[in-house]
Amino acid sequence: MSSHKSQFIQSVEERGFLHQCTDLGGLDALAAGQNKDKTPVTAYIGFDCTAPSLHAGSLVSIMLLRLFQQAGHKPIVLMGGGTTKVGDPSGKDEARKFLSDDDIAANMAGIKDVFAKFLTFAPDGQKGGPTDAVMVNNADWLDDLDYIAFLRDYGRHFSVNRMLGLESVKQRLDREQPLSFLEFNYMILQAYDFLELGRRHGCALQMGGSDQWGNIVGGVDLGRRVEGLELFGLTTPLLTTSSGAKMGKTADGAVWLNEDMLSAYDYWQYWRNTEDADVGTFLKLFTELPLDEIARLEKLAGEDINEAKKVLADQATALCHGAEAAKAAAETARKTFEEGAQSAAGLPTVEVARGLLDGGIAAFELFKIAGLAQSNGEARRLIKGGGGRVNDTAISDETQNITSADLGDDGTIKLSAGKKRHALIKAG
Repeated sequence: MSSHKSQFIQSVEERGFLHQCTDLGGLDALAAGQNKDKTPVTAYIGFDCTAPSLHAGSLVSIMLLRLFQQAGHKPIVLMGGGTTKVGDPSGKDEARKFLSDDDIAANMAGIKDVFAKFLTFAPDGQKGGPTDAVMVNNADWLDDLDYIAFLRDYGRHFSVNRMLGLESVKQRLDREQPLSFLEFNYMILQAYDFLELGRRHGCALQMGGSDQWGNIVGGVDLGRRVEGLELFGLTTPLLTTSSGAKMGKTADGAVWLNEDMLSAYDYWQYWRNTEDADVGTFLKLFTELPLDEIARLEKLAGEDINEAKKVLADQATALCHGAEAAKAAAETARKTFEEGAQSAAGLPTVEVARGLLDGGIAAFELFKIAGLAQSNGEARRLIKGGGGRVNDTAISDETQNITSADLGDDGTIKLSAGKKRHALIKAG
């Protein structure tokens, strides 16, 4: 039985979100409503705009905000319109590439929509309630900072000696990778974000991945020094798969949350292909199934563990893309793998000019066009190694000509890379 007083901290611990906390007892008491006015706690997580979509590696943070709101508190999604211009050095071997203001704005527009699937915001034009999520942009206060005044007012509270000891800095220096002065400023700007959110929104808690610990503690300390604020920090474990792979990445690239960058079917397949040892952990973090049901599922062994993986895929996909998309993806997978259907509605479909197919195209080129290989060389190796199939028939010659004669009755050609990745080619 948990000794925690608040639903939030109890859930965070039970479902595996808790790594470090600046004052767990104090935060537990605050979240339990033991503050002076018993109002909901406000917490934030920041998301820099480095790509037009977030990927599955961001889901721990997104699900944590969802858990926080469901426990009766107010989440803030902080868009890093300002900090993206600097670049977070945490966990990186080299500086991020510079993005223009237009790039950042475009990325932010792509990222924003995903949060509405996981959090409850006030309807447009209406004042939000006490637990409605809000989205803010740190460019609102970072873009117009007076550099000298900022250094005098806030820079004096940061010790370079301590900053050099932070893990994100030490790792770069230990590997003799250059760390620019621009990036070195990131931790100060993140600390200032926390201070500003405390001032503007009464935000008392910053959450993030374990690689953000030093930056979060810096914000807690700055709020105390400058405004006498009682702030808290909480981090989640740095998540990798049991084989050591980075969460949200596959051999084919990132597992994007936006459907225009990764289909709901491919998203479903990512979770369906979870390693056996990760099923229980992922069910706790990325679904809302009761813990007793998760305990039952993670005990399944042998072929039966595949049923637990399907549950994981269904639940995770429903949260991100909706229940209907999850159902359609599961049915497509069933037809493709269990019935051996040549083609199935819902598989990723790529349109190729009819003239190109009439004249014929080398198999390796078509596999690359279909997105089943990142390069022509990778496609050649796939086919030479026996991993390529056309209309469920194995091919070994990477230069084999694929033509419109290979189109099936449904007007498509099915390409397969191994047993689990498929795409349809349609004549345009």
